[in-house]
Amino acid sequence: MADNNSESCARCGANFSCLPQDVTNCQCYGVVLGQATRDYLASTDYNCLCAACLKDLDALVKKAVPHQFPKRPDQLKEGLHYYIENGYWVFTEFYHLLRGNCCGNGCRHCAYGNKKKSV
Repeated sequence: MADNNSESCARCGANFSCLPQDVTNCQCYGVVLGQATRDYLASTDYNCLCAACLKDLDALVKKAVPHQFPKRPDQLKEGLHYYIENGYWVFTEFYHLLRGNCCGNGCRHCAYGNKKKSV
């Protein structure tokens, strides 16, 4: 029998049960998010996320608070804002979060839930 409450986390792909009609028994019940994280999530395309991703995003938002978006190339820090893969710069989820909005390009580590569309 299929679980009508089965969801796939839009961020990590993990399967979990979403119980909006019985929130006290939902997997995300008890996850405490800061106001900055709630504001950030309201600006994303994410629907339901697993508890682990909610906690991870809350930590990422808290980590971003003292940082500013790098406006010049000399402000970019490898390992924090980007990493090199096969000679290409790959911007991190942290970099995209600091950007403050989605660019709409379907970036690999989009912090706003915009996945690259299959052609």
